[in-house]
Amino acid sequence: MTKPAVLITGAAKRLGATMAQRFADAGWHVVIHYRSSADAAQALCDALPSAETVQADLSDAQAIAAMADDLVARLPDWRAMVNSASLFEYDDARAIDPAIFARAMHTNAAGPVLLAQRFLARANAAQGKRVINVLDQKLWNANPDFFSYSMSKAALGMATRMLAMEHRGSADRIYGLAPGAMLPSHDQQADEHQTSGRMNLLQRLTRPEELADAAVFLARGHLASGETICVDSGQHLLDQPRDVLFMARAATGA
Repeated sequence: MTKPAVLITGAAKRLGATMAQRFADAGWHVVIHYRSSADAAQALCDALPSAETVQADLSDAQAIAAMADDLVARLPDWRAMVNSASLFEYDDARAIDPAIFARAMHTNAAGPVLLAQRFLARANAAQGKRVINVLDQKLWNANPDFFSYSMSKAALGMATRMLAMEHRGSADRIYGLAPGAMLPSHDQQADEHQTSGRMNLLQRLTRPEELADAAVFLARGHLASGETICVDSGQHLLDQPRDVLFMARAATGA
């Protein structure tokens, strides 16, 4: 193995799969993590020039440790990891759903941090290591929808800053990457996304490939540790009282 390796969690589908393709195009060996989408992960793996799949439940600390240690033992230049996997389940600020909250905090916050910590402590890399935590523009443009999800992403955002502080002075970098509304989400239909996806300053659909390009850029370590890039056509600069999914439905009377 001569290529640098990148682990992308939740890479079998959606934004994770697009990032996997971009890293492969840039010459990386891509480790495609999945929880239950084995067939999609393998199909993507077969389509890339240098790739493999790994399975783990990111709400299980022991499974995270086992996956990371296996990769440490096998990859001579594990240079980057992208925490892309997340759960996006609905609850709101009027009444938190304890089960949804627990799943969100384990999978979207605690799991990624445990994985990042193990990677930073144990991985072998020819250059400094890079952690890229996928956040959400909601951290700047808050609304009370998807309450537990938003809380979990806020926790991961704070963890990104604290990890960067802990590794200050080293060759390692810890970054945030915050997308806006890029793909249909929750119970949204594709045609509904044509409206909600344009609810940003540029009134355009932000493409997943733009997020993937930003991830590859961050993996090269050009920015100072602790930085976050928003890829959302300016959505994070707005003040939207609800998730755009519901704003678009209200605007169209759906």
